[in-house]
Amino acid sequence: MSTAISPTAYNYKVVRQFAIMTVVWGILGMGLGVFIASQLVWPELNFGLPWTTFGRLRPLHTNLVIFAFGGCALFATSYYVVQRTCQTRLISDGLAAFTFWGWQAVILGAIVTLPLGYTTTKEYAELEWPIAILLAIVWVTYAVVFFGTIVKRKTKHIYVGNWFYGAFILVTAMLHIVNHASLPVSLFKSYSAYAGATDAMIQWWYGHNAVGFFLTTGFLGMMYYFVPKQAERPIYSYRLSIVHFWALITLYIWAGPHHLHYTALPDWAQSLGMAMSIILLAPSWGGMINGMMTLSGAWHKLRTDPILRFLVVSLAFYGMSTFEGPMMAIKTVNSLSHYTDWTIGHVHAGALGWVAMISIGAIYHMIPRLFGRVQMHSVGLINTHFWLATIGTVLYIASMWVNGITQGLMWRAINDDGTLTYSFVEALQASHPGFIVRALGGAFFATGMLFMAYNVWRTVRASDPAQAEAAAKIAVVGAH
Repeated sequence: MSTAISPTAYNYKVVRQFAIMTVVWGILGMGLGVFIASQLVWPELNFGLPWTTFGRLRPLHTNLVIFAFGGCALFATSYYVVQRTCQTRLISDGLAAFTFWGWQAVILGAIVTLPLGYTTTKEYAELEWPIAILLAIVWVTYAVVFFGTIVKRKTKHIYVGNWFYGAFILVTAMLHIVNHASLPVSLFKSYSAYAGATDAMIQWWYGHNAVGFFLTTGFLGMMYYFVPKQAERPIYSYRLSIVHFWALITLYIWAGPHHLHYTALPDWAQSLGMAMSIILLAPSWGGMINGMMTLSGAWHKLRTDPILRFLVVSLAFYGMSTFEGPMMAIKTVNSLSHYTDWTIGHVHAGALGWVAMISIGAIYHMIPRLFGRVQMHSVGLINTHFWLATIGTVLYIASMWVNGITQGLMWRAINDDGTLTYSFVEALQASHPGFIVRALGGAFFATGMLFMAYNVWRTVRASDPAQAEAAAKIAVVGAH
């Protein structure tokens, strides 16, 4: 029997809001990244002001690209995917709206407090306690909306993409709440509830799993929906996707100590982190291969479909950065790479190549469907964006690899009498050409986002949201 659920089957409003803000925050976050990269080339760009120094703007950059750009992409796609795969509307429009406005408030809080120097000093967890509490409230609300929608689903099966989104939501809540346990001493100052090496261990359990769950598992949920959709092919192996899910969430949580090699952390904990990081290569590549093999019989589409190109190249970068990560976790390799720009290159292979590219592909896929259009305003502009993003990413990571290995080798070089061969300043001078190329690569990538914004604006301007709602109604007409 075929029946429609309702005239407005899905809540597309909140998805539209998050999708548009993904583009806005992407431009601001990446633009700020180019600015601070330029500060390392031309230090005068600090302007001699405390608010514009690299040390204050760098955490704002990471918060904007991870939580503002990446976070809005995850909210938009998870709300879109959970409704379509469960064939039901979000459980509460009001709570969904609260997650949108609450999340924007958290980001504005970061924009105000971080340049002023209010910070916990914890990587990716810099926001002081009042904003951290607001973030936790918004996140718990997000979990209620997401899991509540799954509970009321019209389909018997829970699609694998929702498993990845669900794990990312639950683990991010756990990480944030545990790592942010602190003792407030004023409105914008608190001290961690943990001390010494324990604090470091909990911070990198959080920090690496912010990468592992916020920046990997959530975006794999995106991959498992949008790659098959854009390729118009079923996922290569559904069984592999389930194995990938359970292996990934079992192993990833243990990998954090590899950030603390050669520190006060107990040696057994460092070795455990290294071992788990190496084993993690298997599920990571299992997911990458599953995504790539989904294109079997559809590779010819890459010639004419730049959205699919974004999605597939993101998988290639995911494969590369998840090979590089376990390799850098090996203690002997880490002794060369630690504290160098190689780490920065690795992070951005994942951030630009994987996270940003799959988000951009997913947004390009969604925007016409959310606004009642057949396709984006200009396929040519998507193509231009693709090449700017790809060239920018390659310039960025290659320059940082060269810089990192140069720095590592110069720092460990010693004379026959045991003194250091090079001063720190000499290593910095040797890094200068790499800083220029990195700023150029970042500028390429950020320019691509401007093309995207124009393309989205033109598409939205000619939109018919009522038509999108009607299409949503048709989409959920099916056998129940």
